[in-house]
Amino acid sequence: MSGTSGLSGLSAAVGPVTFKAACPDCRARFELAAGALRLAIGGTRRTTFYSFVCPECGRSVRKPAGDRIVELLTGGGVSTLRSL
Repeated sequence: MSGTSGLSGLSAAVGPVTFKAACPDCRARFELAAGALRLAIGGTRRTTFYSFVCPECGRSVRKPAGDRIVELLTGGGVSTLRSL
């Protein structure tokens, strides 16, 4: 993730947040803006994942999201859906 300072209460000019990602199908590597990702937080590790559409091949990609990934994505402004 880039463009964040991690310091609260400090005024600083920061650019848009981007996340590095890779497509398991075409193996392309790229950066995505927070708006290109979706995070689903479920009741278990199995139902907690993030998803995006590969900008190279157009396939939908879904990957598991552990606690650290959830923290990074939510902190970076990724849209989150919570299910129980």
